[in-house]
Amino acid sequence: MRIVISDPKTGKSYQAEVSKEHEAHIAGKKIGDTLDGGVLGAAGYQLEFTGGSDNSGFPMREEIPGQRKMAVLVSEGVGFHTKRNGERQRRMMRGNTFSSDTAQVNAKVVAAGATPLEQIFPKAEKKEDKK
Repeated sequence: MRIVISDPKTGKSYQAEVSKEHEAHIAGKKIGDTLDGGVLGAAGYQLEFTGGSDNSGFPMREEIPGQRKMAVLVSEGVGFHTKRNGERQRRMMRGNTFSSDTAQVNAKVVAAGATPLEQIFPKAEKKEDKK
């Protein structure tokens, strides 16, 4: 499972892989719940879950209860952007509860810690193109 942490003050985001033993702290939580950053190695940080996607790429929607995947008639919001005024479509979405099927978790910083996130989650170096 991957977690993407966004810092609203700087406008930057950081990615980290969550180990199998720490996935238990996330499983069962819902969009809008908070998590202590110490679980991920970011001591002093408080994180709020804002969304995510499952292992098939379907986005999580806050209005759908539970962990289920279902087709929802949507007119706007997460997972659908209209091209015309009043347009609606049926789209596959995942519920608002995180589970073992969740591949990516999105979170934002609510309370910052002493150490900057840049030091805790250093960016991975870019791979050079081999031609």
